Amino acid sequence: MTQTQALRPGWTPLTIALMVLGFVFFWPLGLAMLAYILFGDRIPEFRRGARAMKDDFSRSFGGCGARRSWNGPTGASSGNAAFDEYRAAELRRLDEERRRLEDERAEFESFVQNLRRARDQEEFDRFKADRDRARRTEQSPAKGEDSSERIIDL
Repeated sequence: MTQTQALRPGWTPLTIALMVLGFVFFWPLGLAMLAYILFGDRIPEFRRGARAMKDDFSRSFGGCGARRSWNGPTGASSGNAAFDEYRAAELRRLDEERRRLEDERAEFESFVQNLRRARDQEEFDRFKADRDRARRTEQSPAKGEDSSERIIDL
């Protein structure tokens, strides 16, 4: 018996052992081996079917993508001059709208950044004021109180 015959899709001792080991060590390997045992004899059919589907897809959409020739930024001509003019005008309008929206987005991001900066500055100023107030109260103890008996609460 050759090694190829032992690994054929089917219930052979080797395939069963590999399936069990696959489940023991890493369950997806065992599951893959089980699928090979059950459906491995259909692999050539699957390859032929996949190749046929790829060829059908290529035939259906062969004109799309990089191989297609484009006539300028608006795409290929439809053959109808009125429609081509309308499409060009709409594409220009959409491009202007996109630019306007990008400008608004940039303005909003700038506004939000300024708000964050102002909030951070306010928090920092509050921290400095609290710290300065705490230092001033530390330096000037109340009258009649000994500074060595004073407890600092942090």
